[in-house]
Amino acid sequence: MFINWMSSCFVIISFPSVDKVYMDNKNKVLHLPDVLSISGTGKKLTPSSNSTVQPVALMRLGLFVPTLKRKGSKVESVSIDASKELAELEIAQAEGYTDIRISGPRLSMETDFKVWIAIIVSFSRYGETTNTIELPFSQFASFAGYPDKEKTTVLRMRISDALTRLRGTTISLSSKNKNKHTVTGLLQRGQYDVEADVIRLQADESLWELYRIDNQVLLQMIVLRKLANKGSAQALYTFLESLPQKPIPLSFSRIKKRLMLTSPDAQQNRTIKKAIEELQKAGYLDASVVKKDKEWFLNIHGRNPRCNVTNPADFIADFT
Repeated sequence: MFINWMSSCFVIISFPSVDKVYMDNKNKVLHLPDVLSISGTGKKLTPSSNSTVQPVALMRLGLFVPTLKRKGSKVESVSIDASKELAELEIAQAEGYTDIRISGPRLSMETDFKVWIAIIVSFSRYGETTNTIELPFSQFASFAGYPDKEKTTVLRMRISDALTRLRGTTISLSSKNKNKHTVTGLLQRGQYDVEADVIRLQADESLWELYRIDNQVLLQMIVLRKLANKGSAQALYTFLESLPQKPIPLSFSRIKKRLMLTSPDAQQNRTIKKAIEELQKAGYLDASVVKKDKEWFLNIHGRNPRCNVTNPADFIADFT
């Protein structure tokens, strides 16, 4: 029995072989101070700025948001202008694409984000010579952060559904005068072989930057793991990480829009305040919440990207 997520894309440009970035494909523990990835040219990667295209760019865009626990206005799909964040993609630079949009189903921090991270790690680990990879379901689930005791039939269906949603997320790139257009997606093809219990994935190699890992990305993965099962705090963290060093006070209205909260207004305020408290407990955020007129604001005094990850030898064992 096979479960397939096939590419239905069209107008996809055939792209020449590019220098992909990979993690060492040997069985090694990943340490923060190490340079984890080396490009095809042999140049070492270094942590990069917010303008560099990385897997976390999709997080900054608000593509992954908290699960709707209380149904407000119905939100089944999203459309995001990613022209600024993805302008440095090699395919965008080579083809002159200036209008880049992401559309598809609403993606959750609680499940879809974990599966996306597993996809990134899988390609970083096994995608050195191919854009099509295969790995045991158990390992893929570990990459997503699930412990052995949770690797049940229920989880297999959850991951299957998440892959379907990720496969349905489209990236559309167009030139300024609209004479060039490419449609692709986060995942070109996925297959879960139930009998063999393996996952097979195929990615669009022209989007190779979205599948790379370096120290900065790994550190953010560690922080997000510390916030496991706290979708609102995870989403708020990725939003705050994208802000300038000294941001202006953030209105709750802006945060609600970014997190795509749809519950009653009072509940949204409680959700945001709880997420702020969780980020403070994690050692990431130094901030205060104040009310001006009828609006709540978040005043950021400081952010510690390392949170409570103070030992440079910290690592994610499941990524080995």
